[in-house]
Amino acid sequence: MVPHVEEQPRRGRARETGEDRAVPDSQAASDPRTGDERASSSAPEVTPASVAETLQAEAGDQPAEVPEPEQEKPAAKARRSPVASNAAAHAMRLLNRARGTEAAAPVAAPESLTDHVPAPEQEVAPEAASAGTESGQEQSGAASPVAEKTEAQRPAARTRRTPVASNAAAHAMRLLNLARGAESTAPDKAPSGPLAVVIGGGISGLVAARELAISGHRVQLHEASATFGGCVQLHEVAGLRLDAGAESFATRSTAVADLLGELGLGQDIITPQPGGAWLYLKRGTEHGAQPLPATGILGIPGDPWAEEVRSAVGRAGALRAAADLITPVSKKLVEGQMSLGALVRSRMGSAVLQNLVTPVVSGVHSADPDTLDVDAIAPGLRAAVLKHGSLARAVASMRAAAPAGSAVASVKGGMNKLVSALVADLLEAGVELFANSLVAGLEPHEEATGFLVRLAPAEPTAEAEPEHGRNAKADKAAKAAKQQLAPGPHEVHADRVVLATGGGPAIDLLAGIDAAFEPHRPSSGAGIALVTLVIDKPELDDAPRGTGLLVAPSVENVGAKALTHATAKWQWLGDASGPGSHVLRLSYGRLNDVASALVNADDNSLRSSALKDASLLLGLDITSGDVLGFDVVRYSGALPFATTGHAKRVAEIRALADTHPGLDLVGAWLAGTGLAAVIADTRKRLRITAS
Repeated sequence: MVPHVEEQPRRGRARETGEDRAVPDSQAASDPRTGDERASSSAPEVTPASVAETLQAEAGDQPAEVPEPEQEKPAAKARRSPVASNAAAHAMRLLNRARGTEAAAPVAAPESLTDHVPAPEQEVAPEAASAGTESGQEQSGAASPVAEKTEAQRPAARTRRTPVASNAAAHAMRLLNLARGAESTAPDKAPSGPLAVVIGGGISGLVAARELAISGHRVQLHEASATFGGCVQLHEVAGLRLDAGAESFATRSTAVADLLGELGLGQDIITPQPGGAWLYLKRGTEHGAQPLPATGILGIPGDPWAEEVRSAVGRAGALRAAADLITPVSKKLVEGQMSLGALVRSRMGSAVLQNLVTPVVSGVHSADPDTLDVDAIAPGLRAAVLKHGSLARAVASMRAAAPAGSAVASVKGGMNKLVSALVADLLEAGVELFANSLVAGLEPHEEATGFLVRLAPAEPTAEAEPEHGRNAKADKAAKAAKQQLAPGPHEVHADRVVLATGGGPAIDLLAGIDAAFEPHRPSSGAGIALVTLVIDKPELDDAPRGTGLLVAPSVENVGAKALTHATAKWQWLGDASGPGSHVLRLSYGRLNDVASALVNADDNSLRSSALKDASLLLGLDITSGDVLGFDVVRYSGALPFATTGHAKRVAEIRALADTHPGLDLVGAWLAGTGLAAVIADTRKRLRITAS
């Protein structure tokens, strides 16, 4: 399995391709937007009446006095899809937020539209946002159709709309038009609000820039490398366009799915093929593979006596694990700090920890469970153990409460399409994107509020073009981004700064603002080498080892920590590669010293190791003659450790940042590993502070 990582590390690659392979055209991503509403300080005022009339027109309940222009009427209106409904609801929420500076009551859709547009979620009032809360008091009063609204129901007077509010409202209207299927793709004028600088162009940086643009800020984003997306990248091997980093996201929350829906990719969300993951274990002196128990969380079994658990840990290990069901739970379990490894060992024993939990945790987080904070890696687990009286019952309860379906999902065509869509969306919103733009220093502005951002001089390189998916919208984004690869200004006076880098670079820059940040420097994450093999091996058509394997730390004859059988996992990729051809991705960065050294091996050595390891893990001989294509992608310090006490450290760092108005910190080193954690944390932070 491939860990979900976002932050931008140092990255290198070597590529070797064999036979050329035809690649089916990617799904063309349309971006229907109207140019009627422009994001500028002179944008027309957006009122509850204009919004409701627009939505009524979409629902087919158009009042006679507000006719829709003839050229905007489609020949026939199809029933609104769930994606369109969600997008419209999101646009309404943005309008509520934009109007927060002039009216406390949210804009609500007329009652006649409730079947078409879900009710907007409760919004953040300005005073609640400034206090760091996530929601304000719910406003009373039901909305009535705008055509029946009297003057007495309207606000007596309106204050002059600020540039930020005007731009936010205009952008919200643009999203509303996108949900309604407008065809215009003309970009809006650049916002004229306060200048925000985002440092770091990984997923957290791109999402932060989007939130700032929505709130009406002028936004610059500076990325030190040649590509945006951090550890969500694209590469081509044997003619196949593949993910070079994170290839899926956790579905424990809707954070990623919500963002994909807003970007027009909601209908492309897919789940893995059935088959599940397997384990590769050492039993005595023998090595073998078996399916991973399906009832667990992070490898912790919900049924300690299940057949797969007994096979993995032995009868004695299963009996020890089952003792969890009858052993009392002390209230001290939820007090103080505790590692995931300590919790599992105390409740279920070492066999479960070594053979079930460690392979999963090391495969996803590249870390030892004994070093990881249980509250950061599995929020709510300790409290659930106390509530249910056992670790197994707590896990079973949490699994039962989780959304139905797979624990992970992806995007048809690869997660790299998320980066393409974000970049295109930012460019259309007027965000300035600078690649190869290293921020050398950050300090408070001496003569004004805000910050002085110092940029290191840099020359554009021949390899600077960002990689994006093959569709018109992405090609437009790539072309526009390429034009901004030249170094920007050497100094920028920013009203707001968002640091979206890794922990080490962030502390380096924060030290220029306040020396008190230095003691909070995190330890560096583990290095990872991802080896991709495209092979011609019809024997793998039946996916004999499911969608991939996780390797237990006791295994000595395999250097990889995980193998993903990508063509068995994702149907779109199996269709693209064709019968007999398979994509295997092996991840290197094991916990023991001997295997971990492979991360720094040269590409030829990694190729040889990958062929040997794939043969052992899959149970058939794979030789160099089977290889159609090969690539190595390296991530240095990609995965930050959520070590014991992580939540407390994050709270302290952010409390210190809050003493410097206009400063925000986001990224995996604070939010935790995985797209779901990073996207949810970034949007939460920026929605609270950016308005």
